[in-house]
Amino acid sequence: MTGPAPAKINLALVVGPRRADGKHELLTVYQRLDLGDRISVEPAPETTVAGFSEDTIVRAALDALEAPHGWRVRIDKQIPVAAGLAGGSSDAATALRLANAQLDEPRALHEIAARVGADVPFFLQDGPQLGAGDGSELEPLDLPQDFVVLLLLPKGARKLSTADVYAAFDARGGEAGYEDRASALRDALANVRRPRDLAALPPNDLAASPHADELRAHGAFRADVSGAGPAVYGLFHRTADAKNARRALRRLGRFWITIPAWYG
Repeated sequence: MTGPAPAKINLALVVGPRRADGKHELLTVYQRLDLGDRISVEPAPETTVAGFSEDTIVRAALDALEAPHGWRVRIDKQIPVAAGLAGGSSDAATALRLANAQLDEPRALHEIAARVGADVPFFLQDGPQLGAGDGSELEPLDLPQDFVVLLLLPKGARKLSTADVYAAFDARGGEAGYEDRASALRDALANVRRPRDLAALPPNDLAASPHADELRAHGAFRADVSGAGPAVYGLFHRTADAKNARRALRRLGRFWITIPAWYG
């Protein structure tokens, strides 16, 4: 079986204090994109993963499924790696979904997915979602989907480890005022009716980029870093506007133009 594994962006990411389990409390808006990998999964005597030698999370996800046999997996990689677009989490979710569909007794996947990674359960759901707790507690959102997304992977960008990004957040006391910021995010979401209303969502607590300012200067009604970065997104009303911004800013790095996707 073969299926898509779409990228995501975080339309907002509000981060709070470290929890007893070592993870951080957060509130985030997940938005799936029409840009992604393709995953093929079929039963096999043992699990092998081809097409992307750096994979560890797909194998871990399939091991967590505890099937009576292994799996033959192929990953056709299109999502930029280590960019804050959750390509690995999406691959893992798609592999779980495809493998589970081939079992005689399919499993409930949410808890398995949450053990693999906090972003993974989102990719088992349709539509945008509000992620709470460590990000794996999901609530569907009714958000406009009629906008265009311009993704930028800045030239020479190097992704810090997620642990390092959160350590820097802790070191600067970033959790202060979390409850107020989380409340402001929920209030802003309640007032979203049109794409331009997404501009009122609070900025990413973990990472910022001057490239977001440049995207806004070239017509994006919202721009921010996705997740822990380094990818930056800009939201536009029209494809032509996104293309104009890409042309004007092409010196900054690699660009992709895509649109929201409702499901994988």
